[in-house]
Amino acid sequence: MSILHPVIKKFSAEKEYYFEEGCHIVEVSNSTDDDEVSIVQARVEPGQQTKWHRLLNTTERYVIVQGSGRVEISDREPVNISPGDVVIIPAGARQKITNIGDNDLKFLAICSPPFKKSNYLQE
Repeated sequence: MSILHPVIKKFSAEKEYYFEEGCHIVEVSNSTDDDEVSIVQARVEPGQQTKWHRLLNTTERYVIVQGSGRVEISDREPVNISPGDVVIIPAGARQKITNIGDNDLKFLAICSPPFKKSNYLQE
């Protein structure tokens, strides 16, 4: 673990890209500036859903900031989510999220340890 130093990372919507999972991503923080977590803003368009996937060795937290959706984790019943809700997804748990609203669903995905493509498995 490195020593943290003050850093301000400016959000840039222009850096958004489409990720194979089925959502749009803006990487907010995933660097050596903070080696304990990574943060992305994910955007799912109305009527769309992400593909079933899991993150090995990585706990993920969704903080819903806009829209409404339905989250599915492992064999649990689907749960509707809205702004302010927090979803905690244990490492290795199967997951997907669906936008059930008329506007974009946006959420922060906070991963610890930081997200690595090699830990991402799509089903």
